[in-house]
Amino acid sequence: MINKPLSLILYLLISTICFGQENKDFEPTFKESKETTHKIPNGQEYTFGYLEVLENRNDPNSRTIQIPIYYFKSRSENPQPDPIIFTVGGPGSTTMPSAQYMNYYKYLDHRDFILIEQRGNYYAKPHLDCPEWSKALNTTNLPDFDSNKSDSILEEAAIRCRDRLTKKGVDLNGYNTNEIAADINDLASVLGIKEYNLLTISYSTKIAQVLIRDYPERIRSVVMDSPLPLEVIYDEESIKNLLESVDKLLSDCESNKDCRSAYPNIKSRFYDYLTNKTKDPLEVNVENPANGKLETFYLTGADLITVFTSASTGDVVNVPFEINKLLNDDMTSVKEQLSYLFQEPGNGSGLGMRLSVWCAEENPFNSQERVQAETSKYPQVKGLSPAVFSDEICNIWSVEKVSEIENRAVKSDIPVLLISGEYDNETPMKWAESMMSNLTNSYHLIFKGWKHTPTTNWGNQCAMQAANDFFNNPSIKPNPECFGQIESPIFKTE
Repeated sequence: MINKPLSLILYLLISTICFGQENKDFEPTFKESKETTHKIPNGQEYTFGYLEVLENRNDPNSRTIQIPIYYFKSRSENPQPDPIIFTVGGPGSTTMPSAQYMNYYKYLDHRDFILIEQRGNYYAKPHLDCPEWSKALNTTNLPDFDSNKSDSILEEAAIRCRDRLTKKGVDLNGYNTNEIAADINDLASVLGIKEYNLLTISYSTKIAQVLIRDYPERIRSVVMDSPLPLEVIYDEESIKNLLESVDKLLSDCESNKDCRSAYPNIKSRFYDYLTNKTKDPLEVNVENPANGKLETFYLTGADLITVFTSASTGDVVNVPFEINKLLNDDMTSVKEQLSYLFQEPGNGSGLGMRLSVWCAEENPFNSQERVQAETSKYPQVKGLSPAVFSDEICNIWSVEKVSEIENRAVKSDIPVLLISGEYDNETPMKWAESMMSNLTNSYHLIFKGWKHTPTTNWGNQCAMQAANDFFNNPSIKPNPECFGQIESPIFKTE
């Protein structure tokens, strides 16, 4: 596990588990609640409540859990009969905050829109939080911490979190992609939905694939924004994907006359810089706001690569500029990022759910030889592990490995729209391309110069428009006018 300061910013994605004998006596229910998770703006008609399902459908003695649901009514007087069901990425991210912004969602112009929280996340009951892990991770990233102790402190945090959750009666084997897919299928049944559309992003595209495979009957169409194929072994190639995305962006800079003139040979100079700092770490002094003292961080290439990874789609145009600042010993942006490490650690929201998903569905398929090889293969970021969680952590979490089918491609002729950002290193566009041969009725849109999850880009809602157009007519590839107007980014040069 890497314990470098800026690598704290690198985060995100994945999941699945095989079904056994379900509890035949239990019937899921939906109960309305007047107490909501968020304040909803006036004028938006909706119903809020909780879906009650089994925690572990494989356990005949399983307890029940509650999953929050928002059902937003369309703004149209004559809405389409097939609603959209939406859940976000992660694993471990909450969907519920989206409820506050329904006025900005184009989908409601034509049909109802349903938000479902993934089990184990912040507003679900129970919530699998791990504040122990957040505190330990924060500690390992402070400048005075002995890096030789990082593995042990994280392992101890995993033990304490697991013990606390299991003492509360949580069955950690109940939190996985198959169970979430079954939750969505149960929701459709309980609400009497005959046909629906799916909107998924990042990790939740794996939920969509399981639904397509196991519960296809009611699915009319699917949008997978930043898709993560079931068959991909994420940990084995995450560093390669990162460097390929950086290479693409810097090559585009060098292909542009103005960018090339402002930052000559920026790619080779940046890679040389990262390699040099990996051998001889960069010393950066930052004032600790708690006591006013200067604290010294030592940064390697694995830390400094976050000049790219921490950038959003809106920040892409600034990446060469920020790299040039590094090359010229301007540490203002680096110090600003480092200062966040002195803040109080978070509450570990959803981290227990993330651990259950990853340790059941990703880690078991890893080749530890390949993971180790990736850790030392690239001199620019040598020492940066591609694994989200180590073998030791997953052994502590001790959840059951999923069936082999959960690591195989899904085949379907259900209409699917795949959406990718050109510079997305988390779910690169090549993954979406690879899915098209098995999804025989699929289309792929690549957004130039954009990064992860284009449909959530509030600065330009073109991807949301494309998704909405597809839901309105899934038989053709959407081509909104705004899509043709997107060009390669004009990089900042001064």
